[in-house]
Amino acid sequence: MVRAAGNLGYTPSAVSQQVSALQRETGLTLVERRGRGIVPTGVGRLLAAESDAVLERLARLEALTSDLRAGRVGSLMVSHFASAGSTWIPPIVAALTREFPTLRLDLRLTELLPETGDRPDVEIFVEGAESSSLDGYDVEPLLTEPYVAVVPADHPLAAAGTVPLAALAEEPWVDNDVARGACRRQLLTACAAAGFAPGFHIETQDYPTAIAFVAAGAGITVVPRLGLGTPPPGIAVVQLVDPTPTRSIMVRSRQSLRQNPAVCRLLALLRDRASGEVHPHD
Repeated sequence: MVRAAGNLGYTPSAVSQQVSALQRETGLTLVERRGRGIVPTGVGRLLAAESDAVLERLARLEALTSDLRAGRVGSLMVSHFASAGSTWIPPIVAALTREFPTLRLDLRLTELLPETGDRPDVEIFVEGAESSSLDGYDVEPLLTEPYVAVVPADHPLAAAGTVPLAALAEEPWVDNDVARGACRRQLLTACAAAGFAPGFHIETQDYPTAIAFVAAGAGITVVPRLGLGTPPPGIAVVQLVDPTPTRSIMVRSRQSLRQNPAVCRLLALLRDRASGEVHPHD
């Protein structure tokens, strides 16, 4: 017992107390006296051998927990809507993979998420969009951005700095939201306030395709400014007023991951990207 205590860095009495407590908890005789000392019983040796593997796994679990807290390993599920995915997500993911090379990012397009299944750790969404419960999440606004009109470069409105939304009432519209989600509802609400309903002559599934139709002269479209991406030749972008349709972009993150360094960095990068979208005339 004295030698074991010395090897472990404890006093003999402390080791004796621990052995006695373990025997009481297990209901087993783990040591027996032999001469002036004690030796482990056969049962004690068997339990010790099995304990080695358990203690090793516990040590690995403790190390994994420490790494997860530091954001060094593990994975994050991040969901986003399409226009954020094409503009914000690539540079953010590039930064995260440089800073947290062992972190696995599972990226999901919100429009394609099943109604049931794993909930994302972080989700970028548009206010008013249908979403799962926000219980257990911190929610933060990132940006409120205007919609803009995209017209052919030779259109009579192309040279205008701003136009009233009602000026588009008689134009042939190219639809750009197959999901008929919150972004489209915001636009239709603004059009109704301006006294008309858009005449959608062509239906497309996303902003880039709709803008390509405009560049070909097929009509006009109205998109959130983030949805412009890199505009192709042959179009003009016009600011809308009276009223200006807007959408608010939010982010939610699991409350249980508030201290996770990778999540904290992801949120900081999102704030930076959002602040870069703010323009003086907003």
